[in-house]
Amino acid sequence: MGKDLLAFVVMVIVQLAFAGMIIITKLVMDGGMNPFVQSAYRPIFATISIAPFACFLERKSRPKLTRSILFQIFLCSIFGITVNQYVYFIGLKNSTPTVVSAIDNLIPAFTFLIAVPVGAEKLRLRSIAGQAKLLGTIVCVGGAMLLSLYHGKVVIGQLGFHWKYAESTGKDVNSSGHGNFFSGPFLVIMSSLTYAIWLIIQGKVNEKYAAPYTCITLMCLMASVESVIIGFCVVPKLSEWALNPIRAISVVYNGVVCTSFAYFLSSWCIERKGPLYVSMFNPLLLVISAFLSWTLLREKLYLGVVVGSIIIVIGLYGFLWGQKMETSTNDDIEVVVNKEKNQSTKIDLELQLPQNPSFNGHPSAARTEL
Repeated sequence: MGKDLLAFVVMVIVQLAFAGMIIITKLVMDGGMNPFVQSAYRPIFATISIAPFACFLERKSRPKLTRSILFQIFLCSIFGITVNQYVYFIGLKNSTPTVVSAIDNLIPAFTFLIAVPVGAEKLRLRSIAGQAKLLGTIVCVGGAMLLSLYHGKVVIGQLGFHWKYAESTGKDVNSSGHGNFFSGPFLVIMSSLTYAIWLIIQGKVNEKYAAPYTCITLMCLMASVESVIIGFCVVPKLSEWALNPIRAISVVYNGVVCTSFAYFLSSWCIERKGPLYVSMFNPLLLVISAFLSWTLLREKLYLGVVVGSIIIVIGLYGFLWGQKMETSTNDDIEVVVNKEKNQSTKIDLELQLPQNPSFNGHPSAARTEL
């Protein structure tokens, strides 16, 4: 009971951390910080914070780094951080925290859609589990399309009080989200797609290179170089890269808390409870982000956003239910196979070992009883 409660608390903390990242990043970008600058700073601070873990915890156990693995880590840095963060932050700038949090729930569905063609997953349409996963994926994508293309009337209006710093930015979160109601969600959908691609590649890397902290450090280091080069090409003015207190808090928080700290806690929960358990907490990010954005940034909640978000969450849990059923079926099959192997081994031993070495004091040939 204690371990279950601890895992629950840890995952709530992780979702709170991510919700805080979305709110503070939206705030500083509405205040004038360029998304390319934001994206360049995050992997730098992530590299600085996670590198000590790689040096001390994996100093003796780190396997040999081959060119093939290094190239795969390079691909992970492109899809998992550089491109992913660019489209994510630009999408967040042109959308709202609630919309972004809702679309994040598409990641398991996109991962499944990519994994099937590359052979990492099987469709299994003849089984109920396979049908549930496919139907859940379709429902998730449908909810995202509804959320992106339709706003409708205001369901929940602005709150009477809000964070005073948000008012000083001079920009209304609702005007930015409503004015770019298609481009913002579309870019966030692309970020979910690139993250799903990263998950597939990262899974291959983990099979060959059992040093997660070193892998993430290299990935963040490569992404830092890539993001800085692209950032300076897009934003050449040094004045745009200046960090005032709130911007410094944002980039340090995103790099240290939402990359190193959150990665460590998520990995701890995956090791003890499995990836399915961790995935089930994704909708909690939507609830927390919507509440914080409504209270701190005075975000309005539109009918399309509310209905689309509910549909996405329903599709996600349908997908996760199918995945759980499929995993349970595979575990049952494995148990049966292992039981048959053990019985076969027992019979072989009975055939080989002598049962009655003597009879009435006289040696006799070994006798087997089937």
